[in-house]
Amino acid sequence: MSEPISVGLVGAGHWADIVHAPSLAQGPETRLAGVWARREEAAREITGSHGGVAYSRIEDLFDNCDAVAFSVPPDVQAELALKAVRAGKPVLLEKPLAMDLDGARRLAEAIEEAGVVSQMVFTLRYSQAARTFLKSLPALDPFGGYAQFVSPVLNGGPFATPWRLERGALLDLGPHVIDMLDASLGRITGVRAHGDPLKWVGLLLEHETGAVSEASLSMAGHGDLPPAHIEVHGHQGSTRLTWDDLTDDTFTTIVTEFAANVRAGTPHTLDAAHGLHIQRILTDAEHQLT
Repeated sequence: MSEPISVGLVGAGHWADIVHAPSLAQGPETRLAGVWARREEAAREITGSHGGVAYSRIEDLFDNCDAVAFSVPPDVQAELALKAVRAGKPVLLEKPLAMDLDGARRLAEAIEEAGVVSQMVFTLRYSQAARTFLKSLPALDPFGGYAQFVSPVLNGGPFATPWRLERGALLDLGPHVIDMLDASLGRITGVRAHGDPLKWVGLLLEHETGAVSEASLSMAGHGDLPPAHIEVHGHQGSTRLTWDDLTDDTFTTIVTEFAANVRAGTPHTLDAAHGLHIQRILTDAEHQLT
């Protein structure tokens, strides 16, 4: 069996502690080489639970790992992932790729220029339920779809972080929904948006296949909320997938595929170039809303 890929983790928030660090540490395809965070004590808390070295300099983390995973706000990712890429490191990136289109473009171009492997954490796409759902769609001869994602994040909790409170549902929930509709109905070529990112956003999406889809997004929900879902309708029938179908081992699949691509030096379908495509749609929609 091949030696595990040593992966350094940049970031030490709630998601890093409950998802990134344990998934990277548990192996067998990867091991957690270490953690760097802007607060060194936060990095030590992660390594105290999951192993690895807490680094005070991010350059030292890069020097002691094969690849780098990120669990930081989008603007920080755009800045620090550039450093990792320029150090020749493959990168596992959160969504969205950056806080704005310029940052996403710079990062995607740097990754292409460096020739390193990149992979985006569009979580749902790694679940077996979503992959089975997507494989079933051609038989339906689809012409349209709808997706809804309503959450209570803006009301508080561990994910009510400053960038989410400022930018709202479009930048946080939007990548998941837009990516799934893009995969389901064909590459998105146009978007029309209305609403308020801190309340409710509606999107009308046009696909290169001629299909059209709609999406509703909100992070201001209260009470007993329905599960996020996507439905696709075609000439031969309809089907539906809910986020409740997401399995607990999805991040294990993400890490396994990342390690395999790093070893082989081969690109992943959900790479930074795809992340840039999604960012262009987000930016177009956000400009219409503002």
